[in-house]
Amino acid sequence: MIKNSSKIITVGTFDGVHIGHKKILNRVVNLASENNLSPSVLTFFPHPRMVLQKADDIKLLNTIEERISILKNYGIKDVVVKEFNPTFANLSAEDYVKKILVDELNTKQIVIGYDHHFGKNRSANINDLKHFSRKYNFTIEEILAQDIEDVTVSSTKIRNALNTGKISIANSFLGYNYFITGEVIKGKGLGRTLDFPTANIYIKENYKLIPANGVYVVKSRIEDSTVYGMMNIGINPTVDGKTRSIEVNFFNFDKDIYGKVIRIEFLHWLRSEQKFENLEALKKQLSTDMNNAKDFIKTLNE
Repeated sequence: MIKNSSKIITVGTFDGVHIGHKKILNRVVNLASENNLSPSVLTFFPHPRMVLQKADDIKLLNTIEERISILKNYGIKDVVVKEFNPTFANLSAEDYVKKILVDELNTKQIVIGYDHHFGKNRSANINDLKHFSRKYNFTIEEILAQDIEDVTVSSTKIRNALNTGKISIANSFLGYNYFITGEVIKGKGLGRTLDFPTANIYIKENYKLIPANGVYVVKSRIEDSTVYGMMNIGINPTVDGKTRSIEVNFFNFDKDIYGKVIRIEFLHWLRSEQKFENLEALKKQLSTDMNNAKDFIKTLNE
């Protein structure tokens, strides 16, 4: 964060940083250029519902690190992450504006929705913010109601799509390929015994939304090379598995990547998770999956 730089700020959780958000972010970046301000986002972590409602089961589209990275890719220079805790939640509306927006962040312009609420118990609204803007010398640009609706609709559709394996729909609303970031760890070695060695992926953030169980076409960037593969998410019912795992079989790749943290993008849904009669039947299906995956990958490069 650039200290003391005059900022134009928009505020929100920005989970997913999807096409609904992009219009708002583009407006911030353009206004920043016109008015010689630093384009900035004020966001929060943990998610307010995790703190206020003790919603431990909430699933987010991005980890906080992923969110910051995507926001910066959209031209946001300063991503300010405020820890959302009871102390922050209890700030009065004026203290929030004066201490954080004005004194700490040096906000000169704020881009915000008509339905924005802030301060203790979310008691203040856009009219209160307009009052504070005159008192503390910053300007407000309201986000159109339609753009706010686009954000909500996109977020809902993305979550629903991921929870039902509809990757192409999720990616179309995101404006990029949905991805996970995790560490490669040792698994049970079942894939190797089937001649389909897999990298087992551990995601430490239990709030990250993992798509529906099934088999997917994926890609990753490993040591400056793009590597394609197929991913299985599920419990491995054929061998009476009980715990959910994420395993990737990378094609034409045999490097040791244990311990590495990699990002894996979802490209295409192949099939639901199934229980097979025996390992031979599973192996036969994996061969079919691989051929189907490679056929899909060819279409990307045509």
